[in-house]
Amino acid sequence: MTALCGVKISSLLSTPFRSTVVQLLLEELMAAAVENDTATVIASLMSQIKTAPTSEEVDKAAHDLATTIQGGGVITLKHHNVLSTLETATRNKKSGLEREGGLIGFNALIDVLGRRVQPILLTYLGLWLDLYADKGAVVQEAAQLAAETFLSLVPGEAAKVILPVIFEGMGYSSDGNKAPSKKWQTKVGALKLLKKYTETAPEQIGEALPQIIPAVSHCLSDTKNEVAVEAQKTMMAVCAVGGNPDIEKHLKDLVLCMDDPAHVPSTIEKLAATTFVAEVNGPTLAIMVPLLKRAINERSTLLIRQTVIITDNLCKLVRDPRTAAQFLPQLYPGIEHQAESAAFPEIRELASHAKQTLIDAGGHSEKEGVAPETSVSVEQATAVVREHATKAQGFLDSFFSPVLNFTGAIVADWIRQEMFTKEIWSKVLSEYLSAFLVSSDITVVCDAVHQHYKKIYLGRAGELEDSMLDEQEGEELCRVDDFSLAYGTRLLLNHTKLKLHRGQRYGLCGANGAGKSTLLRSIHQGKVEGFPSQDEVRTAFVDYAVQGADTSLCVLDYIAADKHLQNVERSEIEEKLREVGFDDARLECAVSMLSGGWKMKLELARAIISKADILLLDEPTNHLDADNIRWLEGYLTSQIHVTCLIVSHDSGFLDNVCTYILHYDKRKLRLYKGNLSKFVEAYPPALTYYNLEASTVKFSFPKPSVLQGVRSNTKAILKMSDCTFTYPGAAKPSLHNASVSLSLSSRVAVIGHNGAGKTTMIKLLTGETIPQTGTVWRHPALRIGYIAQHAFHHLEQHLDSTPMDYLQWRYSTGEDKEVLEKETRQWTEDEAIRMDRFFDVQGEQRQIECLLGRSKLKKTFQYEIKWRNKLHKHNTWISREKLLELGFQKLVQQFDDKEASREGLLYRELTVPTIRQHFADIGLDADIAQYSKIGQLSGGQKVKVVIAAAMWNNSHMLVLDEPTNFLDREALGGLATAIKGWDGAVVMISHSQEFVSALCPETWKLEAGCLHKEGKSAVEDEKQVDDEKVKAKISKKKKMTRNDIKKQEERRRARHLKWLIEGGEKEADTDSD
Repeated sequence: MTALCGVKISSLLSTPFRSTVVQLLLEELMAAAVENDTATVIASLMSQIKTAPTSEEVDKAAHDLATTIQGGGVITLKHHNVLSTLETATRNKKSGLEREGGLIGFNALIDVLGRRVQPILLTYLGLWLDLYADKGAVVQEAAQLAAETFLSLVPGEAAKVILPVIFEGMGYSSDGNKAPSKKWQTKVGALKLLKKYTETAPEQIGEALPQIIPAVSHCLSDTKNEVAVEAQKTMMAVCAVGGNPDIEKHLKDLVLCMDDPAHVPSTIEKLAATTFVAEVNGPTLAIMVPLLKRAINERSTLLIRQTVIITDNLCKLVRDPRTAAQFLPQLYPGIEHQAESAAFPEIRELASHAKQTLIDAGGHSEKEGVAPETSVSVEQATAVVREHATKAQGFLDSFFSPVLNFTGAIVADWIRQEMFTKEIWSKVLSEYLSAFLVSSDITVVCDAVHQHYKKIYLGRAGELEDSMLDEQEGEELCRVDDFSLAYGTRLLLNHTKLKLHRGQRYGLCGANGAGKSTLLRSIHQGKVEGFPSQDEVRTAFVDYAVQGADTSLCVLDYIAADKHLQNVERSEIEEKLREVGFDDARLECAVSMLSGGWKMKLELARAIISKADILLLDEPTNHLDADNIRWLEGYLTSQIHVTCLIVSHDSGFLDNVCTYILHYDKRKLRLYKGNLSKFVEAYPPALTYYNLEASTVKFSFPKPSVLQGVRSNTKAILKMSDCTFTYPGAAKPSLHNASVSLSLSSRVAVIGHNGAGKTTMIKLLTGETIPQTGTVWRHPALRIGYIAQHAFHHLEQHLDSTPMDYLQWRYSTGEDKEVLEKETRQWTEDEAIRMDRFFDVQGEQRQIECLLGRSKLKKTFQYEIKWRNKLHKHNTWISREKLLELGFQKLVQQFDDKEASREGLLYRELTVPTIRQHFADIGLDADIAQYSKIGQLSGGQKVKVVIAAAMWNNSHMLVLDEPTNFLDREALGGLATAIKGWDGAVVMISHSQEFVSALCPETWKLEAGCLHKEGKSAVEDEKQVDDEKVKAKISKKKKMTRNDIKKQEERRRARHLKWLIEGGEKEADTDSD
């Protein structure tokens, strides 16, 4: 043939009319010659693969074959019947040499051609698995090598097409048809492949657990011990992909239950003793639901009760409605049956509660499942890929149909994950499409398929086009096209994007606990995958906490000690601090002595000095007064080369500063152009940023108990008279000659500039500090709930405890342990000595041991004294004034605190249901309160914990220092609702005019330590009340007794007789005669 082609070519070359037609004929003939040579080469190599005496020679021939095919393209496999020839050799039962050669040939194709040929070779995976049971050891090894090489290249997204083949190798039919019979070696090999694939594709394996568990369970009961042992190992591996720490320790028991139902009772008992706290995802439910479904139908009452409780606890932690719709309806019939028909009332009650939890989670059997908005089948995705590939190439050989099916499965899985990163789509799809498309067509097809589904996704989800990301102004600082963010076991962001431009200011909006602060910290700490390092883009993180170790340093030294600012001159630091507003006095002041507002300004100054490209501001307006907020707004808007990422609940600040809003929505970041006003127009549910009354969240506080002797809500319960306080080392007092009073009806706003003395005054009112001059009087039974400016200081020692544990610890002894730590409750050395003094009592020298009781004495109280070394019958009562005069203020206060706590806690039980309800009333999810560690909570959630703990003992007065810090707008609306409906006194410091004006008719304004009162006081004027009582007493008629009336009649008769005798003007009768 080659000789004939040469003759034809020679004759054409000698033709005088060498035209374009001739040239085309030449090329056709040359191609035919090359094709003929390729066929000869392939035939020769195939012969060597079948007959070569050693494995090394076979492997060399096989790789040469693969290289030849690589040069001619994947279609060469069809033209020269390579695959069918290798299959025939592999199936040759008479020659082990050919079987080994065929397998080595397949392995070489995978090794050289890679993913291009993988979909086409998928058909032969079952054959290779069958040869795991071959009689020849070398054939078994070759089969194992081919299968493992193949599997190593399979992406996780192709799980839907690879798993059915593995199931078939395990002797299990996933489509309901009769299961094929397989030898035990094949089953073991398939199980090992599945276990290995679990490492490559944990997410997809977790998604497919409902199909995988029955398949592996089938092998657990296999009569061949080797299969059962390997099945148990594989089941442990696949069940571990869920990553739920609550069930990890029970995985072995759960796997035993799948094999032997006799283990169900003991496993349920262990699970019933487990506290579930981690978010429950699909893989976890895939493992648990079959077990619970079996247990709920058992006869044992105890087992049913435990199952109902486990179901209730699990369902509370299912946060994805799609996951709930997929698994939970299987549990609903059993739970409903127990709620209606259980023999014991307790089980019916528990089951009714679990039923409602199921419904709330989306697991109601009669409720339509929540289908993924962008879910597509493999067939649908394959059809779209085929359409665009055909359009690009014009004709598609049916030989490449497996490639289209394979890529369709990958595309379908990406859509399930809501992963639309163009670069990833192009990179993966191009590897497979290169089997039959040229480079230019590959790009066109990848872009077309990506754009097709992305458009559908954006349309169904009601989202904006990503063009918004590209339309931003300024230099691009960073672009992260696909990242996820988690905090502990909770997923906060899933496959989302973030793009920041220089000079733009982005407001982060979302509910408390959405992960706003976590995102800022993760960016600063370099934990966001794909975000530029600090060497490329420098970030500075600013939050409410002073981030230095030594706060005893003066302001200037404190900043200069920052390791990141070692190259900055001290003079430059001082200059920047002065620009921010620090004068000479404050520069020399210790950081620990600064007010909350000045500490925040200090952190802002540190960020400014660092010359960061991106400022990460977490609640920057917290503790700042109106003037400083205006200064911050002006500074940020003037920095045209600095990018800001801001978390704030101050709507005015976000309106004045932001150029874009990044909104947390369904675990994605959605970008909106404009400030907060524009965002609310585009997203109406965010209206609570402007109107607190639009909040759907409602808080409620426990009703305060009755104060002894206080019959009117306007009677004073706390007074501060002429109080002055100066901090140690300070040149002037923070508070000077302040006098105030409060009643149960008081609603007072304390306002003033940063450092004016607001927090100092509050601490004097609550007993945190003691005035140097003046007096503070509180009703002895008064209970105060105090939320400090740095509210988290209450929780700093309990970060590893749950909110419920913290509250139980705080009130476990019947007293509020936080109160006992106040400075006013600590005994000084002089006071301890005073306790040893002797007093003359009825001519006898005695020492006070303790106070045992208290009772009312006219307008004050008297206390029962227990004397040292005396029996109780010698106890005496001494008035409060006398004890205070003798210097026992701390002893009296200590007893008053104890009595106040006792009276408050008479109304509350430290039981789990009561505590859960209390936290729910304050707006904190009861499950978070019971199971989540305090250290894992967001700032807003921690504030709710502090409020709930302060209000537990039925407080009469609530003191809030900057309550608007950290709470989102919904929670602020709920707090406002609670305050309006509460019967106790409220005092709050806040720079939010909107918040205080809606709640407080009375204002205390502090300027340089001097107090000015404005508005209407809710405390009645006691002098006026006393005068009215005297007048009422004088004018009130005294009811006359019978004897009084008789004597009056006698006096009147005697007066009348005297007039008759003497005559003259008659004296009139009166009531007083």
